[in-house]
This record gives sequence, C-alpha cells and structure tokens, in this order.
Amino acid sequence: MFIQTEATPNPQTLKFLPGRDVLPGDPMDFRTPEAAKASPLAVALFTIEGVTGVFMGGDFIAVTKDDSDWSHIKPAILGSIMEHFMSGQPLLADGAQDAKADAGNDEFFEESDQEMVEVIKELLDTRVRPAVAMDGGDIIFKGFKQGTVYLHMQGACSGCPSSTATLKNGIENLLRHFVPGVEDVQQI
Repeated sequence: MFIQTEATPNPQTLKFLPGRDVLPGDPMDFRTPEAAKASPLAVALFTIEGVTGVFMGGDFIAVTKDDSDWSHIKPAILGSIMEHFMSGQPLLADGAQDAKADAGNDEFFEESDQEMVEVIKELLDTRVRPAVAMDGGDIIFKGFKQGTVYLHMQGACSGCPSSTATLKNGIENLLRHFVPGVEDVQQI
C-alpha cells in the first residue's frame, strides 16, 4: 500500500491519501481523543505524540499536529494508517454512523430566510467545499441571521493562518455577489 502526502495551506496539517475511499459522504472532524473513539483509526492516530486533530474526508485523512516536527511524527502516522487499512477494521465504530448523521442538525435561521439559505448551501456545496476539501478541510453551514452567514471550519481549515482571508476575500465575496441580503460571513 502506498500512501501519498500533500501539504495544506495550514503548516500544522498534512493530508494523507491512501489511494482508496476513506469516508464516503460527509466528512468527520475529531478534535479530541474522546471524540476519536468513534473511529479506530482516529484513536490510533491520537496515540501518536504530537497529533492534535484528525479529519477524514472522502479519500483522505488530514492530520493536525502541535509544534512537533513532521519528520518525527509522519512515519508513525503513515504506519498507523497503513496498519488500519491492512487490518480490514471498519473506519467507524458501531453507532458512529448514527452520530455522524445527527451531527448536522444544529442549524439556525428564520423560516422566512429558507429560500436564501438553500441558495447559500448550494453555493457552499458546489463552489466552496470542493476547493477546501482539496486543501484537507471542510466548511459547514451553521446559520444565517440578519445578513450574516455563520460557518464552521474543519480539518486543515480550522486554525489555518489563511482561513480569515478565505472567509472574507473568498466566501464572503462569492455569497455577497450571488445572494442579495448576505452582508457578512463569520466563523463559529
């Protein structure tokens, strides 16, 4: 098994591509060892000293580290990923798929804004999320209130030095152009 690695705009995060499907459907973000219990692979990665986050997408695993040197922890990460896929273990523990399905149900917006929210979500899904997935992350719609769109950044996007520029210069400009009524974009 050959696992490719790619740098991301976040120097604390590397993207690992095992050359096979990782997590079809919506991605999952594990920011603590406790949250990682939903995935045997995430648990294994959190046992590596220096790992502070694991994000799983369709065909990649993005791993975030503390101030440790990549040259010290990258071999252990590659070994854990290879061992997991060679073992045939499931990616998610029993019941984790149900928790994953329930996780996106905390959106907020006025019922009168439903049509605008659908356009916002469509733009995010078709124009924004594919681009940030290429960088090892994801952006999730959380809400809309009084002209402000609230988004949650995951994976390599979370804590990325360029995330503010992505939000303001990229996403905010895109949404303001296509959706009258959008005035601001905020990260939550």
